[in-house]
Amino acid sequence: MHAQIVLFDGFDPLDVVAPYEVLYAGGTASGGAVSVELVSAEGPREVAGGLGGLALRATAALDPARAGLVLVPGAAGRLGEPGEDAGAGGRKEEPVTVLLGRALATELPALLKAARDNPEVTLSAVCGGSLVLAMAGLLKGRHATTHHAGLDALDAAGVHAVRARVVDDGDLVTGAGVTSGLDLGLYLLEREVGPQIAHAVEELFAHERRGIVWRPEGPVPGGF
Repeated sequence: MHAQIVLFDGFDPLDVVAPYEVLYAGGTASGGAVSVELVSAEGPREVAGGLGGLALRATAALDPARAGLVLVPGAAGRLGEPGEDAGAGGRKEEPVTVLLGRALATELPALLKAARDNPEVTLSAVCGGSLVLAMAGLLKGRHATTHHAGLDALDAAGVHAVRARVVDDGDLVTGAGVTSGLDLGLYLLEREVGPQIAHAVEELFAHERRGIVWRPEGPVPGGF
């Protein structure tokens, strides 16, 4: 499985680094069954994160025709108005909604739509990455999760929002708040490569997944 993790200006660093490290370690443990790279809509470039001026380098352009996994992170920034306070080094940190809107004004939505329409691609997201997909009109009628503060926004976009750590809706797998990127990455390893590889990486990182992976299967609960 090849994983493309998408960078855009203002991305949340932990949304990217957590699944990147898990998937990379999974590739090592499996003898190369998993590969992972950082990409952007624009191609190779330095991409500024949304906190403290941290930047990561995209080494390639997002390729929606390539089979495997495309993972979208959320954004990180202030919850207030633009320019309220300076971040580290005097850099202004902008609201998450502004950062997400800016990402949607690029070629990213069109590339993500092409990836969603590719039957050989599993689309994934961590935290506000689900909102990127929903705001681009790509999740209507699907089941997904995001940070708890964004669940209402998913509902408003026609998504069946689920309050769960990880939601598996077939060719769409999403994670909740930022640290869920670890759980999401481990679940993807288990699903795509096998539980022994996922368990080995879980032990390596001294991290135990929590919660049940929600799927739209089985009887609907009631009576509570």
